[in-house]
Amino acid sequence: MINIRRILCPIDFSDHSRRALDHAVAIARWYESTVTVLNVFSATPVAAFGPGPVAFEPLILTNVDRDQLLADTTAFARAEGAPGVPIEAMVREGSPADEIVEQATGMKADLLVIGTHGRTGFDRLLLGSVTEKVLRKASCPVLTVPAQNPDAVPAGPVLYRRILCPVDFSDASMNALKYATSMAQEADGRLTVLHVVAHEFENTADMASAISDAGMTIGSFVKQREEAIRRRLQDAVGTAPEFCTVEPLLIHGKPWREVLRIAAERQSDLIVMGVHGRGAADLLFFGSTTEHVVREAPCPVLTLRRG
Repeated sequence: MINIRRILCPIDFSDHSRRALDHAVAIARWYESTVTVLNVFSATPVAAFGPGPVAFEPLILTNVDRDQLLADTTAFARAEGAPGVPIEAMVREGSPADEIVEQATGMKADLLVIGTHGRTGFDRLLLGSVTEKVLRKASCPVLTVPAQNPDAVPAGPVLYRRILCPVDFSDASMNALKYATSMAQEADGRLTVLHVVAHEFENTADMASAISDAGMTIGSFVKQREEAIRRRLQDAVGTAPEFCTVEPLLIHGKPWREVLRIAAERQSDLIVMGVHGRGAADLLFFGSTTEHVVREAPCPVLTLRRG
């Protein structure tokens, strides 16, 4: 059973951060959590134009400005609040992504909820630099809420009845499956556990070599491999608790495309994904599958680091 007691929700007074706060509050009602609403004042230098060279002067937050910003953040939080949900407002100064991650670490947040930008035109390829950096650096689970997602608070304390969890049998995805199973159980919901056999693997020299070494035909090799994957998928969901419906699903295709397609077809309320390590490759975001899903999902996406 997962335990969510402290939720951090960064806001910038935009509509997408308001929707993220809606979800943070609704989850807090569900898990009886406390929500910390954080606004980070970025002292980004601004150009001062005049005779001679261009000068840059940092923005300075005075005590009066800080008090006003805290009052505005508090008002924003209260407007999206719900009865019985403790909400506190905070203001920090510095680089937004760094301050958000530092706050999450310092308060030992169980969940970080943050909004993404819209999906019209070129914007659908952009999460926003702050959200991307937070996703890369945060060690706690991160819920990204797309801007077009409906408000969450009016839906009541139970949000996510239809959950999709893609797995590749790595430690990270198995950790995500435990999390998704617990959430589905508490919501008395439906959990789809998806494994996508990538076409890329089916057309590689490694596969041809494996078939040759086994002395098998392509058809028998593919069938045997698929049966082994199906058994592994069934084993992964076999320990699912009562009070929720768990469906294993094995399909072929491009992983991120299939995840998004199944999420749309099943009208998923939430996608839960495991994120692999934080080595050099992670500097290129999380890899194409998680990247595409987070950017283009029609519903919130919960990403979890290994462990």
